[in-house]
Amino acid sequence: MEIVRSHVHRNISTNDAVNTLPLYRSAPPLEVRLEDFELYAMDRLRVLKGISDGLSRGKKPEEMEQLVVNLLKAHMRHQQASEVVNKDMISHFVLRLVYCRTEDLRKWFLSMETSLFRYRFRRENAEAQRAIMAEFDLPYKAVSHVEFESVKDKLEQVARSIGQPLPDKDTIFYKVPFEEVPELVAGRKVFINQGYAYVGMNQVVSLVATLFRSQLSKALTLTNRKWTSTIREQEKDRLTPIVEALCSSYLGPDYSQPREYAQISLKDIDQVAKSSFPLCMRHLFEKLREDHHLKHGGRMQLGLFLKGVGLNLDDALAFWRHEFSHKVGLERFEKEYAYSIRHNYGKEGKRTDYSPYSCQKIISSTPGVGDHHGCPYRHFSEENLRAAINRMGVNGRTLEDVMDKVRNRHYQLACTLTFEAIHGKQCDAGINHPNQYFSDSQKILKPKPQDPSATS
Repeated sequence: MEIVRSHVHRNISTNDAVNTLPLYRSAPPLEVRLEDFELYAMDRLRVLKGISDGLSRGKKPEEMEQLVVNLLKAHMRHQQASEVVNKDMISHFVLRLVYCRTEDLRKWFLSMETSLFRYRFRRENAEAQRAIMAEFDLPYKAVSHVEFESVKDKLEQVARSIGQPLPDKDTIFYKVPFEEVPELVAGRKVFINQGYAYVGMNQVVSLVATLFRSQLSKALTLTNRKWTSTIREQEKDRLTPIVEALCSSYLGPDYSQPREYAQISLKDIDQVAKSSFPLCMRHLFEKLREDHHLKHGGRMQLGLFLKGVGLNLDDALAFWRHEFSHKVGLERFEKEYAYSIRHNYGKEGKRTDYSPYSCQKIISSTPGVGDHHGCPYRHFSEENLRAAINRMGVNGRTLEDVMDKVRNRHYQLACTLTFEAIHGKQCDAGINHPNQYFSDSQKILKPKPQDPSATS
């Protein structure tokens, strides 16, 4: 399906726009502003990451369907209703460029876009679904009334076994080679006869999603060839930096300045580290106390985190000075290390106010020998990770659930499960930033006193 300029001026309601379901066969011939290029992509990325989190948490199909509706409403709207379709198209093709570059990126994008397509297709009415099937040029014809009557008993048996309404004479079935609906066959959700699966109209999503996935997979391979052969070099000063940064973009709040519940002093720091630091920061803090030294990567990761949780510059200098002086002496600390601390607080050099590292940035780091920064859920051995989580008070079934998420490379979900086990409360948004972990922990452990006037 090709979106042309006339669609920009077509009057469509916001709801219609959200439900319009393109197949993304060719990029829209539209001029895109550089800021929209990035913003649209980040909005779509929020949708895809929300789907990824929902699936990883084992949400039921009906819960996922509602989640997708909410995500689209939250992130894929536009001030001008007529621009929603364009935003949908543009954001998909930008992310296609972002996620075509490695096998792992392609795999994730393919899976999440197919899931998004599946849930959106389900919400279309029967007429729209048939129109989408026609766009795929499917060669399958609806089963005739005579054939339906001959296999009706078998179709009813399948319907009963999966808790579906019994088919009647108005129910549409398609006869499809069974290998084209592997998901339905594996789940024993279709009647198979002589190599053909009888697919009900309410099950057609499986067939269409398989075709969508296949089409997108081929397109990603072609995009990757174009990216490596021409686009990356041609756009090295303009688009390439944006494209290469987007897949690890942090999409949450800014923690460069202390937020509510984020104000700590030196006298509280040890107790707060034990109760409210995420494992990545707790590990760095303990190693600093133990060795009185951290390499550059560790100093940056922990130092910016401490800034974000409210440790002011004077206290930060006192904290690092006290630790490092054990190892390198006061004079060397002032000469070699104090400047970088003031620099992080925007008091030296370009006076940039640096932000604490997000989970994405920490996960994508590559610690070397002797380094202690990075994400423990990704970078620790299984034995060391088990021991570290155990020391935080997480064990038994919950510990196994955390390790299961780690094995499936859902590192932020593993951290979220750890948070929930320690605090005894759900964290529906998931953990996306160490400073969010700290802030949410403090909200639970130190709730704000209620305003007496509010209850009088």
